[in-house]
Amino acid sequence: MPIRLRSLLGAAVSAIALACGSASAQQNVNFWYHVDNPENTKIMDELVKSFEGKNPAIKIKAENVPWNNYFDKLFISIAGGKAPDVAVTRLALQPQLMEMGAIEPITKQLAAWPGKADLANNLLEINKASDGEYYYMPLQYVAIYLYYRADLFAKYNLKPPATCEDFLEAAKKLTLPASANGGTELYGFGMRGGKGGHDNWGPFVLSQTGFAPGAMNSPKAVAANSWYIDLLRKHKVAPPSAPNDGFNEIISAFKSGRTAMIFHHIGSAKSMADALGDKVSAVPVPSCGGNRWTYFGDESTTLFKTSKVKEAAWKWMAFLSESDNNLRFNEATGQLTVTKSGALKVPQPARFVKATMDSLPFAKPLPLVPQSADFVSSVWPTTMQRALNGEITSAQMMDAIDKHFNTK
Repeated sequence: MPIRLRSLLGAAVSAIALACGSASAQQNVNFWYHVDNPENTKIMDELVKSFEGKNPAIKIKAENVPWNNYFDKLFISIAGGKAPDVAVTRLALQPQLMEMGAIEPITKQLAAWPGKADLANNLLEINKASDGEYYYMPLQYVAIYLYYRADLFAKYNLKPPATCEDFLEAAKKLTLPASANGGTELYGFGMRGGKGGHDNWGPFVLSQTGFAPGAMNSPKAVAANSWYIDLLRKHKVAPPSAPNDGFNEIISAFKSGRTAMIFHHIGSAKSMADALGDKVSAVPVPSCGGNRWTYFGDESTTLFKTSKVKEAAWKWMAFLSESDNNLRFNEATGQLTVTKSGALKVPQPARFVKATMDSLPFAKPLPLVPQSADFVSSVWPTTMQRALNGEITSAQMMDAIDKHFNTK
């Protein structure tokens, strides 16, 4: 065979071998997430492109699963042995995923990860599982805090409430008839008695009790719940519509100047600032009975045991939680970046970012047990509405909650 032909054949064989080697080295990471606005998938596309540019041997297959059936699809995939490699999930589901043996601990990877020191204070402790392992990589979070009308507080020479007593005093002074408030009836507090209102109730009640057997219907807990109910029934500092008010109602009333204080998180910050400018500010929830508690809402990424590309999947998880990448991801969600360095660059007004970060030391999720889902969706709103309407007593409401969490 001529030398030139032999050389060409050799080069061809080498090229084929190289191509086959590259193909076999390619690792595909299946990743599930959700964003409400399809336009925000462009942000994910940019992050995927950036990651793959730095990790050419890894291909990220990112799938935006509609929120309405996101978790149904996830659990069906797990049951069928076809879970993604990585998915966005929530802390409330961690016990169930662990019980199913579906998720892989990332404790060792976290210990060696350089970005660990940049995570916001207390995030990892909040995410630690009951067995002492870490299964979740923090991705985004919110903590409930107090929005207040800074202009009205200044007008009536009030300071943002630091305690329950301060809160009640301010709410009373800011509950005014239309004749004393330029033609608009004003209430001190926009109470959310409908679904989702448990995280408004928590700072006043869960700061003073817990969910252990007998704690929720103890005299102290019943008294704390009575205090909250009396904001409407006795002191009348909340609108009469409070028993049925949900998110849209309390936000609308606050923006239109019909209430002076509400509880929510940084997800509302942009719309608040757009509507009210410097007339609105925020502080952590007040201390009640000497303690503070606020609701912690989260989303994290988790690694599934069935993954065949765990090392590559971990690299993607870490990438999404690093400073600028995480900041970019949260542009699509409106929630807060999980890093200290990223928090300095959040496009939300600094006062809302500060209120969130200052809340982390006492922010907690609801109990990581199956009963919490029904508590949120039905037990709390049903019993609270009945209590606010005078159909049941505070003690009866708290008995129902205690029974729900502690009946086997």
